[in-house]
Amino acid sequence: MAMPDRIPVFLLSGFLGSGKSTLLNAFLSDSSVQDTAVIINEFGDVPVDHLLVRQGETTISQVSTGCLCCSDTTDIRKTLDDLQSAVREGLAAGFTRVIVEMSGLGDPAPLVNALSVERTGTGHSALKPKGPEFFLAGVVTLFDILEGAASVENHFEALKQIAFADRIVLTKTDLSVSPEQPRQIELMSQELRALNASADIIDRRQADFSTLFSPRPYAAIDQGEDVIGWLALETALTHEAGRETRADQNSGVSRHGSGIRTFSIVSETPLSEERFHRFLSLLQSSAGQRLLRVKGIIASEDQPEKPLIVHAVQHSVSDPVRLPEWPDGDRRTRLVFIMDGVDPEPVRALFIAVINAAPVSLTAICKNAGQTFASAFLRTVSNLTRLSRRSQ
Repeated sequence: MAMPDRIPVFLLSGFLGSGKSTLLNAFLSDSSVQDTAVIINEFGDVPVDHLLVRQGETTISQVSTGCLCCSDTTDIRKTLDDLQSAVREGLAAGFTRVIVEMSGLGDPAPLVNALSVERTGTGHSALKPKGPEFFLAGVVTLFDILEGAASVENHFEALKQIAFADRIVLTKTDLSVSPEQPRQIELMSQELRALNASADIIDRRQADFSTLFSPRPYAAIDQGEDVIGWLALETALTHEAGRETRADQNSGVSRHGSGIRTFSIVSETPLSEERFHRFLSLLQSSAGQRLLRVKGIIASEDQPEKPLIVHAVQHSVSDPVRLPEWPDGDRRTRLVFIMDGVDPEPVRALFIAVINAAPVSLTAICKNAGQTFASAFLRTVSNLTRLSRRSQ
């Protein structure tokens, strides 16, 4: 297909576990949706989110590990250029719309800045001098009504995601049957309007995809003084990073707290589902709110050819989803963890101990654990030994 002269780009943001992949799947499953390119950005070294997104003849899925907002914003330009190159070379179908599914820890400011500059045809500000013009056509932010308030209170990224949105979608509204829910949602909407007075607030159950990802005039000036200030700061940081990059090509900026850690666990052999859920339960009880996110794909002993998709956010665990087949050729279990102030080694040691019913070295584990996590871990590991013996 012929590429249009202007291609709208939508940012899909929302804190960890807010339901971005679920909403994106629902959108792409709509029979009226065509010619949409999807860029998936993950905060981690092992990509798994692309396995959760529908693949179709008219959908391009490009996975980018590492956080786009932590590197020079030319990364998003390069990704868009790669998509165009794939079309020109006949490696992918053309597209008329791009959706960028941001990392749950992603800061929208650098991407909004990168996509809001005028196309000049020359210089650093040109998004693509020899192709269609990409323009920012909307920022859709998901807000989890169960965990969202705590996320905004404890994580600056979640607050900025709300502030930059021109559409806020309330998710997980179907998980509560309380008669108080309508009132609670209204109160929550009022609190969100205090953070962002210009955004439309939509219940996920009533979301109209035809308008959610339809081009519209997105103007940062409509989002309030805080957003304008953050974008001005972003421009200054970008110019400073440019000067540093000329002196050090490996320069980069981390926008997340120094305690935020992401790591992965990969297992070559199928797992016992019972032991995996025991591991996850022990990890949640030990880490508490320091466990920001767990997601992944699991090869189970009972049905190794039908993998399980697992999600957990802090103390909330979604029901596992069993796929009819593996979405790719990799049959290994792949788990991604995002944690606050917890070293990876005690988590890996706990995983091995539970999955293999192996003895646990408390000294070795707690030596590397964060102080808060270590004390909680000591309380739960005695249960681990007892449960492991029962399963043998």
